[in-house]
Amino acid sequence: MPNIAFLNGSFVPLDEAKVSIEDRGFQFGDGVYEVIRTYRGRPFSLDAHLARLDRSTAALDLSQPYSRVEWTRHILEGIERAAYPESKIYLQITRGVAPRDHAYADDATPTVVMTIREFHPLDRSVQATGVNAMTTEDIRWGRCDIKSVNLLANVLARQQVKQARVFEAILVNDGSVTEGAISNVMVVQRGTVVTAPEGPRILSGVTRAVVLDLALTEGLPILERFVSLADLYQADEVFLTGTTVEVLGVVRIDGKVIGDGQPGPITRRLAASFTNRVG
Repeated sequence: MPNIAFLNGSFVPLDEAKVSIEDRGFQFGDGVYEVIRTYRGRPFSLDAHLARLDRSTAALDLSQPYSRVEWTRHILEGIERAAYPESKIYLQITRGVAPRDHAYADDATPTVVMTIREFHPLDRSVQATGVNAMTTEDIRWGRCDIKSVNLLANVLARQQVKQARVFEAILVNDGSVTEGAISNVMVVQRGTVVTAPEGPRILSGVTRAVVLDLALTEGLPILERFVSLADLYQADEVFLTGTTVEVLGVVRIDGKVIGDGQPGPITRRLAASFTNRVG
């Protein structure tokens, strides 16, 4: 079965989907997106993803072409058409096609793209052993809470990851840890789960919210504050959260061993709770 695309209201094979070179998403990165995964063929936390899509479009004064009910119908149809065991669904809304000018027309017609591709989860052995990470300067724009298609800073960070042969880049802004290039970052300090607070400096992940809820349910103390690079290196545990990584322990950062060099007890506990939640 070919990968499926949904373009402005119609499903087509992915290789047949075309967008104008005058589209403002191509010209300016003037658009937003969401990434959703399935478990047993059902989209996970769909309402939360669509709510964030609404917040992103509103923040950029973008017309939201579909209601959540309509989005849900299109997404479920796309999953059914693709018929993969598990899927990764990508949604993108741009301001649409217009002559190239920085200012935009109030009546612009948005371009809507959705793709459905087969999703291959991380092998459970990766979760069991943990991963290595590196730190790099956070050079993103000042509204990281908007899930914008402007991802050049993330692209550069992920290229550093590739060259360093580690799993993730942890971003540091003026000495404070913000998040990962494709994940949120949490540390454990003396039994407390600490993570950067919601606001313009991070993209608050859907999985982040689920994991914090799980931590509360299990009686774990939570503190939302920025940690320093020294705090990161000296943490008892560090783990990532995200749609594609779930809950994933970090065992080395910049070559420095975190804790005892393996995913810690709280990381393992929350990973197991998350697996139970989605299972």
